[in-house]
Amino acid sequence: MNWTVLAAVAAGGAVGSAARYIVTVLIQRTFGTGFPWWTMSVNVTGSFIMGVIVTSIALRWSVGQVGQAFLMIGILGGFTTFSAFSLDVATLVERNATAAAGGYVLTSVLLSIGALFGGIALTRAVLV
Repeated sequence: MNWTVLAAVAAGGAVGSAARYIVTVLIQRTFGTGFPWWTMSVNVTGSFIMGVIVTSIALRWSVGQVGQAFLMIGILGGFTTFSAFSLDVATLVERNATAAAGGYVLTSVLLSIGALFGGIALTRAVLV
């Protein structure tokens, strides 16, 4: 166990979790709470940012283990919410909104993967 890496993950997690909370509040105030737009938004955004970071590290940035842990495990791990995603799906199913639950799963997964590739493509276009 590397305590420096653990501290970086913990610090990044605090930043990511706070950012997730801010985004959640803003989206709920804007769109209401009838559909979990806030969770989908942070998952898609987090996936895009992961694509940007991973590609930047591969092509340009010299980020060590501590920096990578802070950014990818800490900040993005705290920001993205697939555990909350699972709960949102279960809640929709429990409300007998199975079609909405299915659409939510499909849309979230496809948009998140697409956003990751979008982050990769954008970063390569800018840095290469």
